[in-house]
Amino acid sequence: MKKGFKISINSPVVLGFSAICLIALLLSIFTKGMTNKLLFMTYHSSLTNPLTYLRFFTHIFGHSGLDHFMGNITYILLLGPLLEEKYGSKLLIHSLIITALITGIVNYVFFPQVALCGASGVVFTFILLSSFTGFRDKEIPLTFILVAIIFIGQQVYEGIMVQDNISNLSHVLGGVVGSVMGYLLNKNGIKRG
Repeated sequence: MKKGFKISINSPVVLGFSAICLIALLLSIFTKGMTNKLLFMTYHSSLTNPLTYLRFFTHIFGHSGLDHFMGNITYILLLGPLLEEKYGSKLLIHSLIITALITGIVNYVFFPQVALCGASGVVFTFILLSSFTGFRDKEIPLTFILVAIIFIGQQVYEGIMVQDNISNLSHVLGGVVGSVMGYLLNKNGIKRG
């Protein structure tokens, strides 16, 4: 009997999400950004257009280029499998949907002149959610406090002081989603789903 290693699909949601992001990136490259504008970017468009509502969710799949994609997917592939193993696939899908919807709607309402695409909000959801993995009853992990100060503090600072094309607010909102989910999941007892 031959023994050896085999490749396993250890995190179907994370791998599926990453694959969709890669497909969206390739489509954007081949269409010179048209698919991003049509499907994978949220911006202030007419509320009578059904795609406006779809883009509230699908903007997390689009990326402005290879560097943007690689930066986000690296974190997602690093943190996502650990979260999917601890909390389950269903909860991870919920975290993706909630993060997309909140960042999409807030961007639409408060920043009508800004187009938003990318999984940065999801990355920050995962970062803050992962800092709760060592949560115990009536204790706040020091790692959560440090992560919150470093990552969220940096985003607030950069949002105020640095002018670039990065949506620091989506990072902060993603961090808030991850923090609230991590706290509630661990406070109420983790129900893997």
